[in-house]
Amino acid sequence: MKIPVYSLIAYSGTGKTTVMVELIKELKKRGLKVAAIKHDAHDFEIDKEGKDSYRMSKAGSDITVVLSSSKCAFIENRFVDINKVLERIEGVDLILSEGYSHGNWKKICIYRKESGNPLKIDESDCFAICTDEKLNTSCIQFDLEDYFGLASFIIKDLKKNLP
Repeated sequence: MKIPVYSLIAYSGTGKTTVMVELIKELKKRGLKVAAIKHDAHDFEIDKEGKDSYRMSKAGSDITVVLSSSKCAFIENRFVDINKVLERIEGVDLILSEGYSHGNWKKICIYRKESGNPLKIDESDCFAICTDEKLNTSCIQFDLEDYFGLASFIIKDLKKNLP
């Protein structure tokens, strides 16, 4: 069975990361295993200059793996499609992603009035909306800080889709 994916969608600076971090904490309190994926629109460096893995990547390694008794990190120095990444994740109850608005997964839109931005995606594509202002929509809405309610809604959806 495919692991369900819930993606948090919003414009930069709206609070996606805050909602995601607090949602992860709430889901973990309830015993769920959670994977998190962060989309970065800019080039990023996960490795530190001077470290062996950094030197290996800079030497041309296409994939560098850092492995210890408590962590594992794959550093792929090439484009990897999000669907291929999702296929590699196992042993969790759900995947939360931040910033992937295109894909066949459930989308939780974050709306903050003071940002001046509208919803980033059409409300008909929203699984839920986290907002600091009641919106005129039939989509279920949660207060921006109602992590308990949002987690409960996600868990209810997970249970509905069990075999």
